[in-house]
Amino acid sequence: MTIAVYHNPDCGTSRNVVRIIEAAGIQPVVIEYLETGWTRAQLLGLFAAADITPRQALRTKKTPAEELGLLDPSVDDETLLAAMVDHPILVNRPIVCSPRGVRLCRPSEAVLNLLDRLPMGPVYKEDGEAVIDADGQRVA
Repeated sequence: MTIAVYHNPDCGTSRNVVRIIEAAGIQPVVIEYLETGWTRAQLLGLFAAADITPRQALRTKKTPAEELGLLDPSVDDETLLAAMVDHPILVNRPIVCSPRGVRLCRPSEAVLNLLDRLPMGPVYKEDGEAVIDADGQRVA
């Protein structure tokens, strides 16, 4: 199973997703999108595959979204996409692509739905919250 993660190494949720995938025995293709950037076509494809809009993918915290005037609901998708291409940090993360689908994995345990098999337990997030228990079962 090949899985790609659009990853920000400074994001705990993104690090948790990579850790969960690796715990399932899969070495993900990690794309540090802050370094590689985005294209408009790439974003359109990812958002369509994940069934989300640019507005739903917009990261508003710790980004220039407010100063760029992007929080106003009247800002259209084309403007959001152009801003995301110019400022990659505006795209929320992590976005995970797998044979089972594409998803913005927030919270990080959302990635479990994209895996063919669950990791052996226990698996914890960085904050100590359990994702998979010692019996290999999802924690609700």
